[in-house]
Amino acid sequence: MDAAAFLFFLFSSFLLVLTTLPQAKSGDAEALLSLRASIDPLTKLQWSTGSHVCTWQGVKHCLNGRVTKLVVEGFNLTGTLDGQSLNLLDQLRVLSFKQNSLSGEIPPLSGLANLKSLFLNDNNFSGEIPASLSSMHRLKVVVLSGNGIAGPIPPSFVGLSRLYMLYLQDNRLTGAIPPFNQTSLRFLNLSNNALSGKIPSTPQLLKFNESSFVSNIDLCGEQIRKQCPETETETETGHHKKNKKKLILIIVLSVVGFVLLCVIIIALLMLSRKAVKKKDKAVVVEERTPASGVASGGSRGGGEEEGGGNKRGGFSWDEGGEGLGKLVFVGPGDERMNYSLEDLLKASAETLGRGTVGSTYKAVMESGYIVTVKRLKDARYPTMEEFRRHIEIVGGLRHPNLVPLRAYFQAKEERLLVYDYFPNGSLFSLVHGSRTTGGSKPLHWTSCLKIAQDLATGLLYIHQNPGLMHGNLKSTNVLLGPEFESCLTDYGLSPFRNPDPQEESSGASSLFYRAPECRDPRRPLTQQADVYSFGVLLLELLTGKTPFQDLVQEHGPDIPKWVRSVRDEETGSSDEPVSEEKVGALLNIAMECVNLSPENRPPVREVLRMIGEARAEGNHLSSNTSSDHSPGRWSDTVQSLPREEHLNI
Repeated sequence: MDAAAFLFFLFSSFLLVLTTLPQAKSGDAEALLSLRASIDPLTKLQWSTGSHVCTWQGVKHCLNGRVTKLVVEGFNLTGTLDGQSLNLLDQLRVLSFKQNSLSGEIPPLSGLANLKSLFLNDNNFSGEIPASLSSMHRLKVVVLSGNGIAGPIPPSFVGLSRLYMLYLQDNRLTGAIPPFNQTSLRFLNLSNNALSGKIPSTPQLLKFNESSFVSNIDLCGEQIRKQCPETETETETGHHKKNKKKLILIIVLSVVGFVLLCVIIIALLMLSRKAVKKKDKAVVVEERTPASGVASGGSRGGGEEEGGGNKRGGFSWDEGGEGLGKLVFVGPGDERMNYSLEDLLKASAETLGRGTVGSTYKAVMESGYIVTVKRLKDARYPTMEEFRRHIEIVGGLRHPNLVPLRAYFQAKEERLLVYDYFPNGSLFSLVHGSRTTGGSKPLHWTSCLKIAQDLATGLLYIHQNPGLMHGNLKSTNVLLGPEFESCLTDYGLSPFRNPDPQEESSGASSLFYRAPECRDPRRPLTQQADVYSFGVLLLELLTGKTPFQDLVQEHGPDIPKWVRSVRDEETGSSDEPVSEEKVGALLNIAMECVNLSPENRPPVREVLRMIGEARAEGNHLSSNTSSDHSPGRWSDTVQSLPREEHLNI
């Protein structure tokens, strides 16, 4: 019994010792605290085990309790990165220590297999770029600029198939530039280093201009318009190629000559046989050249195509001092926003729609600020300088019934437009409902008049600028403002349409908003075409029907009869006399706008005047004859729309 008790005592003591030992890996909190010990001796980062790690300073996002986004920027952190602690955070997607005072070598980060974006710029890092970064196949953004990093760019970086941005400028890098050819690579800056040799002529690197490679004295190549010196080996190789071509030419001519000689001998023998067979004629063979001749190697017509399809299109982008990778803000100076292209790249994005000009996204930045970003479909139309001039004009428009354009970005194959975000949805959703609010229903005439007046007011403001038009007016391009006023968006983007009819992917509904004379994308759009689209949109408000067919062609002069039948069917013939009169006034305006002859359509100023008169008369009459609680009135209609009260915009 004494021996058993002694063994039990030893076992209990062993367990007690084990429980008091620190765990080798007890979670992201311990890893971050260990990391702080190496980079934050002054404890500027307020990290405490008394709170959950997901609430710590710089921890921007967690997933299932694991840190996925760590952004510690501008804290003046010193010391060196502890790679062992950092690699324990194996669920990181975004890691940023930019604008600190970290030094030493960048440690291997191969443990961060899920990392997509790495920002270590504007520190004091030295040593070489760790080649282990090339094993992190999910990497899209690598920003190491503004350090003292030396050595070569790892050649294995060409294997990062998802690489989107590579910024290595303002370092001490040496050696040659790897032959990057990832089609995903859109942003590249290797300037202000000591790189040397010829810039590879891969199709992807040929898309970048001089600004990506400046201040590398020993670089040469097509991108910087500097011819590379011919080395001795290249000279010998050139002579060898010339001698080889001469030898091949001699051999070819010899073979052709031999073949021609054989053909002539055979022809002479055949003539001799015929002469021998003719006994009544002398056996005389006259040497002559056949009239038909002998093929001399065949024609080369069509064998070579002019240019060979290898001519590189495009143009050089004059940055104009803005710098690659920066947003250009437009409009009044007091409206400039405090965010950058980098903030947009790190924002969470949600696709809102795809149209004929491009795709539209809702971007929520880390600060909580929300914007709408339109990514233009084809950066070839028009030229970059034309794009800059046109967007400066469009961006200067400010009106209560226009969604303001705040900023733009452009590079050779990338163009982005940034607008304010409107959380109350579009006019299309108001008219046609959603899965939660139900299907289409004609709006009350008071609602139709208010919307029509808002749209005509905004459209008139656009048309007051010579040569400017909306170009794509439809219900999905009308957003509802904070007070549910109707605001036009996507205006002035018609120059960015692809003029090739085969390339345009316009849907049927978009096509039938467009005036008949402008449905061929090669035909220029006009302000009269905007008036036609306005008329179709007015018919959509009155009927709740999307124009999936040409309304004028389908119903012709019977449009008023069709509109009234639809309204009677949907509203149960409940329209009072005042409503009949106002609907009739709106119908008359719509019919004038959809006139097939552009010159017979009224200008927007006249349309706005007619709407104003109808609305003034309607308000006077409805105060005596209609109830404030009539179903379908504007106040009742907007109450059914979902609102995003929690969004801070």
